[in-house]
Amino acid sequence: MILVGLGANLPDLEGRGANETLSSALQALRGSPDLQFLAASRMWESAPVPVSDQPWYVNAVAAFESALAPREVLALLHRVEADFGRRRTVRNAARVLDLDLLAVDDLVTGCDQMAELVLPHPRMAERAFVLLPLRDIVPGWRHPATGETIDGLIAALDPTQVCRPLAA
Repeated sequence: MILVGLGANLPDLEGRGANETLSSALQALRGSPDLQFLAASRMWESAPVPVSDQPWYVNAVAAFESALAPREVLALLHRVEADFGRRRTVRNAARVLDLDLLAVDDLVTGCDQMAELVLPHPRMAERAFVLLPLRDIVPGWRHPATGETIDGLIAALDPTQVCRPLAA
């Protein structure tokens, strides 16, 4: 199972807000012949991490299956981001669309920050905006590197992180 984090806090090229952008990005991913859609979380709103004066984010997590190698999945995610107007500038900058490859099955790769692809995502266990949506779709998930349960990871989060589900 491939887990993808989706996030946005700026209007896209067509002026759509973050909620619409995430819905459209999810549709684009679901339409890819290289991905088989399994599930998507509800949308969550979250304060920026690290704390800043950026607009709040809208986040979700989706699960897929694919025959693609992890680097190929990452390249596909980067193409979708570019199609929505994502321009990579500085780390943690506000963005039109952010698609993160969170995990691929139980694969653990590139354990140092200099690696081209680190799986599972090196900061996912510290982020409410990843873990809470992830629990929506895979409540029994365990971190591939540590074996920690998703509930245990959520319990260990910094309590100052603000992340709440959006009204349906």
